[in-house]
Amino acid sequence: MAEPTETRVAVYIDFDNIVISQYDNVHGRGSFIKEKARAGAGKTAERLEQATVNIGAILDFASSFGAVAISRAYADWAAPANTRYQKQLIERAVDLVQLFNTSGTKNGADIRLAIDVVEDLFRLQDVSHVVIVAGDSDYIPLAQRARRLGRVVVGIGVDGSTSAAFKNACDEFSYYSEVASDDEPVVAVPEPEVIDAPSADPRRDAHDLLVRALRARNNDVDGWVVASALKSRMKRLDAAFDEKRAGYKSFTDFIKANGEIAELEEDGQNRRVRLRERD
Repeated sequence: MAEPTETRVAVYIDFDNIVISQYDNVHGRGSFIKEKARAGAGKTAERLEQATVNIGAILDFASSFGAVAISRAYADWAAPANTRYQKQLIERAVDLVQLFNTSGTKNGADIRLAIDVVEDLFRLQDVSHVVIVAGDSDYIPLAQRARRLGRVVVGIGVDGSTSAAFKNACDEFSYYSEVASDDEPVVAVPEPEVIDAPSADPRRDAHDLLVRALRARNNDVDGWVVASALKSRMKRLDAAFDEKRAGYKSFTDFIKANGEIAELEEDGQNRRVRLRERD
């Protein structure tokens, strides 16, 4: 259970918007519609792969603001361009909201998403941050309303497809390329489900989780994050994380053992950590 004083985050993803915007960003403006990439047929399947959206990086970034209380993705999930992400999203506990494409280009995600956000903010008073993953100017009134309700609004959009007015309507804004800059996008492929399978290498898993946590939010002061906050961030990314399970006596010992990637600063009882700069 999250601590009562811990910030809580609600994440809303206009998934069609992000997939289309990223495709156009990689292959040229208007390419998604022109090439009918939604169907994912023929050569467009390979081109969709080249423009894969790194959902894990987006969710990791969102979780750096606090415990994620709500995460929803809005799209026509029957469209092949979106279907390939379903397993990955479900594994990250994202609710998939089905929106049927009624006009050929628009599915009404902006209206449905906006209604859900406002309802959630009145219903869940403890949600402090709203993360909107989109870029349309249609979301400006939503961002303004959420701010009037006292929430911090964080926007994420794709370069070249994000309204300047939407960026200005947010308290904080990051481009997708900045959020996902250090990570390779991964699209899950169907495979037999394994339930509660023990990790073959818990130390490697803990190491990888540490990297994710440090990369998730590089706008900490000079890259530094308090060690206790870093551990909380890691547990938000993976609730099962425990440094003792990986063979370390304490979290400090764990950080010191991973000195090749994490820089530790100790000042009495105060400890701060940041991602070590690459040579």
